[in-house]
Amino acid sequence: MNIKPLNKNVVIKAKTAEEVTKSGIVLPDTMDKDRPEQGEVVAVGEGKLLKDGSRAPMSVKEGDTVMFKKYSPDEIKVDGEDLLVISEDDILAILA
Repeated sequence: MNIKPLNKNVVIKAKTAEEVTKSGIVLPDTMDKDRPEQGEVVAVGEGKLLKDGSRAPMSVKEGDTVMFKKYSPDEIKVDGEDLLVISEDDILAILA
């Protein structure tokens, strides 16, 4: 199924926490997992509708890795996959 967010909304696939740290420490399954704050953009809306009827360009695009506010996104499930929907205003940065 294709998903197309409306206006200035963005659909994000959350990055899962790594099971092994960079230094080689294995994290147990019992470790308390917090809400994600980073993810990959999988779909973007057309942009905010301006008073003159035009659309403001989106600052993110599909494939970007972004950092966002922890409790801003709404969680949805599409074809069995967990995704997040967030307003472009709640995206803090594009990670390089």
